[in-house]
Amino acid sequence: MIVIVTGMPGSGKSKIVKEFEKRGFPSVSMGDIVREETAKRGLELTRENVAKVSIRLRQELGQNAVAKLTVEKVKELLRNSGVVVVDGVRSLDEVGTFRSAFPGEEIVIVAVHTPPKQRFERLKARGRHDDPKTWEEFEERDWKELKFGIGNVIAMADHMLVNDGSKGEYIRRVKEVVDSILASNREEA
Repeated sequence: MIVIVTGMPGSGKSKIVKEFEKRGFPSVSMGDIVREETAKRGLELTRENVAKVSIRLRQELGQNAVAKLTVEKVKELLRNSGVVVVDGVRSLDEVGTFRSAFPGEEIVIVAVHTPPKQRFERLKARGRHDDPKTWEEFEERDWKELKFGIGNVIAMADHMLVNDGSKGEYIRRVKEVVDSILASNREEA
């Protein structure tokens, strides 16, 4: 089984990924793939450079470029695990790439929605080098994500988590969804 985790930046995707990891299942971050590619191209890891490489990859390899670059890592991880989590899918083209590359695997999409103002505050607090510093940068990044097609992936999700309350409540919901996914996987096995 491949679990695809999607959502806008700062929505809480990493909590889902971490819950699977706590249970012994590996993950691949598509954002890390783009950051690795940025470094391979000899560029400093700035928000602007990562964004440029993300766009350039899609120009060079198609709209599913990052998924194509992720497939080999997922194949490696599936050799030793019945479940692999892919963090950061942004388009239905990318979902299609995983479906084509893994026709025998169940693909489950988990989406997280968090109101924009909450996401902005989280991203500012997180302080990663590529996180927006101003509301304008935040909106620009959101529009870029939406242009990639992330809204379509969210709309097609098998599981939707709304992360607009307390951290404890969200963690409880995450555990319930992960339990549900793993239970359905055991039933099919």
